[in-house]
Amino acid sequence: MKLLDTTTKNNVLQSMMAQLDKKRAVILAANQKDLDAFDPEDRAMYDRLIIDDKKIDTMIKSVQEVHDQADPVGMVKSKTNLDNGLEIINKTSPFGTIMIIYESRPDVTIEAAVLAFKANSKILLKGGKEAINSNLALVDCWQEALSENNLDKDWIQYLNFNRTATQEFLKNPNQPIDLIVPRGGERLIAFVKEHATCPVLVSGRGNNFVYVDKDADWEQSKKVILNAKTDKISACNALDKILIDKSIPNFSDKIIELQEILAKENVEILVDSNVKEILKDQPSLEDESVWYEEFLALKGVIGAVDSMEEAIDKINQYSGGHSSIIMTTQQDRALAFMEQVDSAAVYMNASSRFTDGGQMGVGAELAISTDKLHHRGPLGLEQLVTNKYYVFGNGQIRK
Repeated sequence: MKLLDTTTKNNVLQSMMAQLDKKRAVILAANQKDLDAFDPEDRAMYDRLIIDDKKIDTMIKSVQEVHDQADPVGMVKSKTNLDNGLEIINKTSPFGTIMIIYESRPDVTIEAAVLAFKANSKILLKGGKEAINSNLALVDCWQEALSENNLDKDWIQYLNFNRTATQEFLKNPNQPIDLIVPRGGERLIAFVKEHATCPVLVSGRGNNFVYVDKDADWEQSKKVILNAKTDKISACNALDKILIDKSIPNFSDKIIELQEILAKENVEILVDSNVKEILKDQPSLEDESVWYEEFLALKGVIGAVDSMEEAIDKINQYSGGHSSIIMTTQQDRALAFMEQVDSAAVYMNASSRFTDGGQMGVGAELAISTDKLHHRGPLGLEQLVTNKYYVFGNGQIRK
């Protein structure tokens, strides 16, 4: 795709905001069709699927935020003048074509496309069948915004494929694809990695841990755990596993109190063998595989550890590499934990619910990357570009 100037891109985003506002009734009606066809018993997926006026306002705000951000393309990263007279400039440049595969959340149709377009990349959107009507209504808004500004609709395409067609497309795409981002559960990620023939950037898997240190502020810990676990169970930044240091004062009493607090919020608790000695009526972990599991539900595990080092080892073995928390009053211990835990975001005395582009000051995000190449954490506008070296000479040859 050709390079667009910033004014042209921002004009499309202005048109898109107007389209979203003008077509509220159409979008809500389309979403209702999806809701009517979906099983509300799957609470996490159902919550992700819902669009209301507030959600449309949030979509418009996301587009506005990207509109107001600096154009990430063509920014100088470095500039070097060599002794041989060569001038070398490293500048940001577009990826080219990005494909995102996502489940349930129709707002990704807005957030992914607005970021890719402002970063001068073409985007292929492959949403889940459960949100098909919502996604098509939102893509129609994009198509109108592009047409109003005399741009090719190919900038933002929706791939209405079933699983078999998606598999075939990943193996034999009918156009060059530079990056694929699967945004969803482990089965989706595994499916894409198995079949894709281009780079895949993994995102979306949570399974986040909190370690409550022996020197933690207990009142603060309860508050953070409750928020991280119950604020939004369908989010990849929600809490799943709680590790309590056995050396914390009144260990048994605190375990009992924590279980009671979570029970009041209807959180189902599983316990390891150590905690089972205290919470005798709570179900035990059936299998080690549960430690690897992201619940996306009102469900959690409480376990006990002998030390911070044991907590770090457990987190690095089982977590999804998304977000990890330490609750402690000791800054040096917190720093040691944060340096050694292998997660995209590490927290001292704060909820993992802040692992979000908007909350972290990045703005709208394509996803939360748990990969280490090319970027880790929120994939915002600045992270959605690659780079290119511009070398200026006057006849130099290498001898």
